[in-house]
Amino acid sequence: MEFTQNFIDGLLKEAEGNPRLRTNVDLRDSDSDGSQRMLNALLPGTKVDIHRHPASSESVICICGRMDEVFYDDSGSETGRIRLSPAEGRYGCQVPAGVWHTVEVFEPSVIIEAKDGRYGEDRSERL
Repeated sequence: MEFTQNFIDGLLKEAEGNPRLRTNVDLRDSDSDGSQRMLNALLPGTKVDIHRHPASSESVICICGRMDEVFYDDSGSETGRIRLSPAEGRYGCQVPAGVWHTVEVFEPSVIIEAKDGRYGEDRSERL
């Protein structure tokens, strides 16, 4: 799989047609791969629940766009933000295991997400 501009444009177009304003592509190449590796295309207005992954950190790399990774404490109060914007030289971040987080998307964005454990099987929790 090659991540060309046409491929990225197609993902963002697909996200436009999704009521959730996002879409993803699984990057794992076998059912035996127990990780989560995906491209995620996100549009402004998408809502990602505040969540955490108790057993794994999560790497987030921004290919295009502009968005914030937003962090929270156990009561749901915001504790910090990291801007992701390749145009500004801000390419990604590491979300520590167990930290509540979500994203706020300011312009159409595509990220690579990677962590241990498949979504739904990794003990992830929502706030």
